[in-house]
Amino acid sequence: MVAKIQVTANINGEEVEFLCEPRQSLLEILRDELKLTGSKEGCNNGNCGACSVILDGVLVNSCVVLGGEVDGCKVETIEGVMGPEGLHPLQQAFLKNAALQCGICTPGFIMASKALLDKKPKATEADIRLWCAGNLCRCTGYDKIVRAIIDAEAQLEVNK
Repeated sequence: MVAKIQVTANINGEEVEFLCEPRQSLLEILRDELKLTGSKEGCNNGNCGACSVILDGVLVNSCVVLGGEVDGCKVETIEGVMGPEGLHPLQQAFLKNAALQCGICTPGFIMASKALLDKKPKATEADIRLWCAGNLCRCTGYDKIVRAIIDAEAQLEVNK
């Protein structure tokens, strides 16, 4: 039997403690232990972006980060994007622009675009396409997703 590691992390603004095996991924911890099922398992090898989260301000694929590595870190998941006033402008724009179908990739795209707009509030279309290149969608096509991010960017600028 493998000894478990005790981890304390700030997840979506809340201090959380959990035990994990050394080989468990952050994605497994989020979904199975913490019941935060918004991050999706797509490829489980870091290639599709469906499990994207923001770890200490950096966009990462949670399927390739070990749960033990987040000790003392800040993790933001799709569940933490919505504020007390309602849906985040990115979430609203994805709905408005029909930038989703099956929904498997949507949390990852929203997290990727949030990470981009947090760093570069006036991103160009080329920036958006490059930043989201690590996220795969098999249903909607990327134009609707890019339009949604541009739409959200404009709304975020208005809300300042």
